Amino acid sequence: MDIDDWRAKIDEIDLAVLKLLNKRAEYSVEIGDIKYDRDLPVYSPEREAWIVERAARENPGPLTADAVRRIFERIIDESRKLEKDECAQRRKK
Repeated sequence: MDIDDWRAKIDEIDLAVLKLLNKRAEYSVEIGDIKYDRDLPVYSPEREAWIVERAARENPGPLTADAVRRIFERIIDESRKLEKDECAQRRKK
């Protein structure tokens, strides 16, 4: 295989990752709705730490555990922001 073949494979994976990230975001919005209805805080440090550490622990490589932690911290950050934004919109209604 040459570089273009490898890049095509990466392009396919990127689209699959994007689809999964958006599905995860949809679930985060649903969780945000439940939190809003129950007057729970958006930020859940114990849950977030558990997610990050689980991902690092289950990581088969070649990414390092620290790299996986940073990636998941960013994913969680964006999910939390989405929850907050959706919650704010809901309160305006």
